[in-house]
Amino acid sequence: MAIQSKASVPRAAPQSPRAAAARMRAIRNFISAMLFLSPSLLIFILFVFVPLLKTIQLSLFLTDPIGRMVAFVGFENYQRVFEEKDLLNSLRVSLTFTLYVVPSTLLLALFLAILSNVRLRAVSVFRVIFSSTIAVSGATASLIFLFFFNPANGVLNYLLDLAGLPRVQWLVSDATALISVSALTVWLQLGFCTIILLAALQGISQELYESATIDGAGFWGSFRHITIPMISPTIFFLIVVQSLNALQAFTQINILTRGGPLESTNVIVYLIYRAFYFNNQYGIAATLSVILFVIMFILTVVQFGVLERRVHYS
Repeated sequence: MAIQSKASVPRAAPQSPRAAAARMRAIRNFISAMLFLSPSLLIFILFVFVPLLKTIQLSLFLTDPIGRMVAFVGFENYQRVFEEKDLLNSLRVSLTFTLYVVPSTLLLALFLAILSNVRLRAVSVFRVIFSSTIAVSGATASLIFLFFFNPANGVLNYLLDLAGLPRVQWLVSDATALISVSALTVWLQLGFCTIILLAALQGISQELYESATIDGAGFWGSFRHITIPMISPTIFFLIVVQSLNALQAFTQINILTRGGPLESTNVIVYLIYRAFYFNNQYGIAATLSVILFVIMFILTVVQFGVLERRVHYS
């Protein structure tokens, strides 16, 4: 074998001073960014990733009455959960609740945002009225609606009596309990969604509407081809956020119905609450939490994969 001469060995081209300076500047920018982000990253790791890993670990163990892991059982907790009917019922209730809440909230919020975007006198008063729900906590709103839904002397049944209509067992009947809780949730989220959509509407250039008017487009044409595409990123954002919020609903369920009647409002979060606090089944509660996390993750991925394709980014 011939020995290769030193002259034939390729050498790396020397780095120019400008490229070296750009590389050092990029490294310094990265280090500076990490220093600024480190407090948030530390909090995120401590309060999100570490609890998530501990929950996954706990779901693989049997626990004693005070929650200490005593025996590794692998996926037996998952098998046990899927063999029971409670999980399937809770998943059905949670998905139905989400379908009740998310479309209703967004449609009503879009309607209110369009009304409040009209340039009229005293429109700011109208904006304050519908945005006031942001300052109301879930517990306070639940107590207010608990009085409204009271079957004996509630406001809603009183109005039905005045109209000559039969009374409705709002929170007592399994046919209306989930709808009643959904109505409260829609009212509670309406102000936030309306303000976000109003901000999106006010960000649309009026020149687009003027050009559409010149071209002969009416209200519905402008709404379909200008308004909806321009606010589609905001609508997509609200769909994702409101879907996750609906799947994690707990306060209104706990105060109004406690999962009843006949398990008609027993959403998966309340099922976790029961397993953890009442039955001391910490491994089962952790298993249900992991299942809920996987469902929310899959739902978010599907939403980004399907709905984001219809989003118009200007």
